[in-house]
Amino acid sequence: MLLSLVLHMYSMRCVLPAAVLLGTAPTYVLAWGAWRLLSAFLPSHFYQAVDDRLYCVYQSMVLFFFENYTGVQILLYGDLPKNKENIIYLANHQSTVDWIIADILAIRQNALGHVRYVLKDGLKWLPLYGCYFSQMYLVIFPEGTRYNPELTKVISASQTFAAKEGLAVLKHVLTPRIKATHVAFDSLKNYLDAIYDVTVAFEGTIDDKGQRKEAPSMAEFLCKECPKIHIHIDRIDRKDVPEEQARMRRWLHERFEIKDKLLIEFYDSLDPERRNKFPGESVNSKLSLKKTLPSLLILSGLTAGMLMTEAGRKLYVKTWVYGTLIGCLWVSIKA
Repeated sequence: MLLSLVLHMYSMRCVLPAAVLLGTAPTYVLAWGAWRLLSAFLPSHFYQAVDDRLYCVYQSMVLFFFENYTGVQILLYGDLPKNKENIIYLANHQSTVDWIIADILAIRQNALGHVRYVLKDGLKWLPLYGCYFSQMYLVIFPEGTRYNPELTKVISASQTFAAKEGLAVLKHVLTPRIKATHVAFDSLKNYLDAIYDVTVAFEGTIDDKGQRKEAPSMAEFLCKECPKIHIHIDRIDRKDVPEEQARMRRWLHERFEIKDKLLIEFYDSLDPERRNKFPGESVNSKLSLKKTLPSLLILSGLTAGMLMTEAGRKLYVKTWVYGTLIGCLWVSIKA
């Protein structure tokens, strides 16, 4: 009985983060909506500055749970970001936690409020957040879907396509697609400083037979089932990226060949000393509570204050209901 209780409590460790992250959503949306209305007659840069700040507050709270709460160790390799830059972030895709990795790097450059994502079309229907996320860009996962070693048909189809196209067949990543990367680069090339080619590996995803397992889901990650994240960064100057689509396609595939070699070293190296890490020196990067705790206290406090009064509770529920409906309507109109 005691063992059963312990196991149940262990499985519930993700409930608190999920409750806070979802529970504060109406508060964030109300703050954003109020500023959107107040700034309607102001120059756009006023709106953008505060919008970025609000977004930074919410994302900082998210990182409190994904870094400070879980206690995960972040190990950085390669070209470590130092100064804030205008970038396109290209990464391998294997988990629902992947978008958090972009935030993990951005907060270390004081650029968290400026991160935007290319997301699957279906995610625009998310309650409250959908219409907001549907406007975001810059963080791109060129594989288009998550790599899961258990989905052998998806991997086989990807490898077959690469072979037919005369491209290198990849083992630990899927064949990248060019469209989103090319559109983003072509639209933003005059404003970009660089592309960050990011390769991510979650430690603890190799089974007893030495085979790669599925990467942790958000729930598993928040249950502290991932001890370390290994992040390798290659900074590529904007001028070194080919602009013509056919040449960029070849360049992108070559970048994923490099990712694949890094991941083969991480998962399959015959030398145990070289396994479970990327080549080169790593930096253990710990995120200070000063970066995240204030945001948690602000949003949680405002939400708790709203829920303490009847009028506040009604506003809270209406925000969930009407905010979701208006967001879906807006997305439908734009489609």
